[in-house]
Amino acid sequence: MAAHWDDLRVFLAVAREESLSAAGRRLHVDPATVGRRVARLETAFESPLFVKSPTGYALTDAGQRLMGHALRVEQSLQEATEEMVGQSSGLSGQIRIGAPDGVANYLLPRVCGRIADDNPDLDIQIVALPRVVSLSRREADLVVAVSAPTAGRLTVQKITDYKLHLAAARWYLRNRPKITCVEDLKDHMVTGYIPDMIFDKELDYLSETGIDRVRLASNSASVQFNWVRCGAGIGVVHDFAIPWGRGVVKVLKDEISLTRSFYLIRHADDRRLERLNRFSEALCEGIRHEVAHLEGQT
Repeated sequence: MAAHWDDLRVFLAVAREESLSAAGRRLHVDPATVGRRVARLETAFESPLFVKSPTGYALTDAGQRLMGHALRVEQSLQEATEEMVGQSSGLSGQIRIGAPDGVANYLLPRVCGRIADDNPDLDIQIVALPRVVSLSRREADLVVAVSAPTAGRLTVQKITDYKLHLAAARWYLRNRPKITCVEDLKDHMVTGYIPDMIFDKELDYLSETGIDRVRLASNSASVQFNWVRCGAGIGVVHDFAIPWGRGVVKVLKDEISLTRSFYLIRHADDRRLERLNRFSEALCEGIRHEVAHLEGQT
């Protein structure tokens, strides 16, 4: 029995979501239908494609082999659609962006809002995760990352540099010991990442400041910034986030100043997709503009 594209599409959704219910939501079908489609494929190939694990549905060796074939079929269909339908003046369909929660919360909403406003037939999804988003499993169409990968069939484009500084709420500073040098930080409540949950070395900000204790820690940059914004402590934050926190100001801005970069990561096979090329260009331009605009306000 030959495999049909509809069944392969369901297989890809389960592989990406690692859950029948999540795959069903993605495809707008009920989980029972998803399960039947997977079972039909397993019957066709006379081999189990998934094994139920504590974290969800994991691919078997046969599933891993099928994944490569299914991705190539998906890619070919996307290319055929673009070639046969052609490009209208605007973008259409759905595009999913993976990004760390800092950029996802403080840059992408306005950037993607403008792109969507210019393209009424386009649906944009932002996957904000405190971890690396997998392009090989197609968790997203493209990823904004804080470091450039060195392995995999990927294309990497530097978007822009951005700045980070130590910051605190004015009312926090008024009620705490004065900060005139880095040594004074030992008397303050410091916020930052949970050390063993830093998923990218570029996020290990505090190692460059000499601060060795984080009393308020989270794997989310947004949670850290909200601690700073509400006056709970002091921490390293993105300059582009500071305008979103009323009363948040830089501290020791000459002594502690960090520079990082954003990169746009795409699957190498997607270079032929003009739709994604055009979206990527608009996204990079928008991020560069938004970083410059918000950093200028600080």
